[in-house]
Amino acid sequence: MTYDFTSIIDRRGRDAVAVDGLGLSYSAPDAPKEGFDSIPMWVADMNFPTVPTVQEAIIERVKHPAFGYFTPREEYFQSIIRWHEKRNGVTGLKKEHIGYENGVLGGVISALNVLCSRGDSVLLHSPTYIGFTESLTNNGYHIVHSPLTPDGDGVYRMDFADMEKKIRENRIHAAVFCSPHNPCGRVWERGEIEQAMELFRKYDIMVISDEIWSDIILDGHKHIPLQSVSEDARNRTIAFYAPSKTFNLAGLVGSYHIIYNRTLRERVEKESSLPHYNEMNVLSMYALIGAYKPEGYEWVDELCQTISGNIRFACDYIHQYFEGVSVSKPQGTYMLFLDCSDWCEAHGKTIGEVEKAGWDVGVAWQDGRMFHGPCHIRMNLALPLSRVQEAFDRLRRYVFV
Repeated sequence: MTYDFTSIIDRRGRDAVAVDGLGLSYSAPDAPKEGFDSIPMWVADMNFPTVPTVQEAIIERVKHPAFGYFTPREEYFQSIIRWHEKRNGVTGLKKEHIGYENGVLGGVISALNVLCSRGDSVLLHSPTYIGFTESLTNNGYHIVHSPLTPDGDGVYRMDFADMEKKIRENRIHAAVFCSPHNPCGRVWERGEIEQAMELFRKYDIMVISDEIWSDIILDGHKHIPLQSVSEDARNRTIAFYAPSKTFNLAGLVGSYHIIYNRTLRERVEKESSLPHYNEMNVLSMYALIGAYKPEGYEWVDELCQTISGNIRFACDYIHQYFEGVSVSKPQGTYMLFLDCSDWCEAHGKTIGEVEKAGWDVGVAWQDGRMFHGPCHIRMNLALPLSRVQEAFDRLRRYVFV
């Protein structure tokens, strides 16, 4: 490989919540017991150095000593257009369809504020990303869950009959769709998306699509943008993207929407502008430009190969050694969602006790209950393989025994 995905970088004292935030909040893992270092597997960022062109672009801009008001460069928009064309086969994307968002969750709320009234019901799949749960609830929306269910091969599937039932019963007018799905790791097939979008068309449901994970696609799967499956989908979908998950840039802040429907776009942009906070940072602009350079395309391909290898190792290890723990092999993202129900029942343990046992030996994983997994743990595998192997060795020796 051209890029380094094997070196262990020391993030201590470098403002990393995943490392320095242990034990500091109700949702953070406890620090490990003496004799164990921590292996950060909870926060959804990566323990890999980003592509060098990101730093190069930022450093080159920082050499100029003025950082006043600015407007986004044409290069920013063209980088996004080119990225989606080459990575996802998108055609017809223009500068006018792209708008800045400080973050995907803020954009989701702005979109919901345009589409709904506070107190309205919104359809989401469960398990559910905790960011959706918190942001929608905090803003007065009622979440209606339609469960994803593993099929005979352990692949999470949408229940279209349940979705339709929930839409009718709750008079739903908006849905938040996650593609690829977090935390289940599903990369939706075209036929599945088409069926979902046809259901949304039937009931005139407007769709907010979080596609922030769309670059991290594993083992030959293919991301299909929701807006690409039909002209109707193109016009009823508000899609959100960011380089942050892909290139480990969350600390720089900077996402964007793609909205083809002019009326929707103008209303979302107006809503986003109301609190006067949704403004691009000049360095995050250069970070995106640096990320979306040709080197970034190669870097992402190697990243996906690396994560695919980590996922294969982890899933094989679980099947071989952790009887009673099941996992659906992710097709995208770098997260595992472990179902420990059978193991906990067989050993008389709670999921909280399992989670704490991992923390004690430095496996800093995350409580899956906040994602609506009743006996689940979410686990980040975006680390060098040697660290993943060490984590699973500790789990075998000290936790799943």
